[in-house]
Amino acid sequence: MPPPSVHPVLLYAAASLACPGGALAGEREDMRTVLFGSLDAGRSTFVSAGAKVAPGGVSQDGVVALGTLGYGERPERDWWGDKRAQAGIVPPRTLRHTVQAGALAGWQWVRDWGVAALFAGPELAFEVLDSPGTRRLPAPRIGVRLQGELWARPTEATLLTATLIGGTARGSAWGRVSWGVRLPALSAAYLGPEAALYADRTGYRKWSLGLHATDFAVARVSVRVSAGWVYEEQVRRPGVYGTLTAWLPL
Repeated sequence: MPPPSVHPVLLYAAASLACPGGALAGEREDMRTVLFGSLDAGRSTFVSAGAKVAPGGVSQDGVVALGTLGYGERPERDWWGDKRAQAGIVPPRTLRHTVQAGALAGWQWVRDWGVAALFAGPELAFEVLDSPGTRRLPAPRIGVRLQGELWARPTEATLLTATLIGGTARGSAWGRVSWGVRLPALSAAYLGPEAALYADRTGYRKWSLGLHATDFAVARVSVRVSAGWVYEEQVRRPGVYGTLTAWLPL
């Protein structure tokens, strides 16, 4: 289950670059806060919400602060440690419930070609393992989270994004890269492929490959949707996933 992404501010800042001198660009230069929420659904699920504040404006170089809160649930089978698995018997399924929170600060660079940002700060995580015979509530763990994001427009009609997030509270890392082409028929949204990888200290691994549509508007809300194929190592069979991210500037 990936940590919350910081795409909303980068999306909004980069979108403002596409309208230099226009009324829309002027309004966006005045924006300081973006509220966002996301849902990553499939065999495992993660939902998060948060806010980002850019004191100098979301379309300007400067300090950016990010606060997030998320909850995830995923099924697991202990193929490595359970004696039944070593004897060739399928181990029982366990549900892992995770709550994560982070408070980060960073810096964003806004250029003609797009936006890049780096963030760091504390994170908090705690988990519950729920199975027919086991239920444990370990103490919350405090760690450090590092995040890097890139939103680049190689041409006026194409979009490249890359995200990398690592945290010590769960010993986790998540990365995603996507490419898109602008489609005026979809309200100027970008459509293209994406790939992602998540891993943590429990031995859980998740790979995904799919298609995304990014930066189309529903009233004042901007939206990103994606869907595709996913493989989870501890489940040992492929599945499908869908994601939805929405953000609202204030």
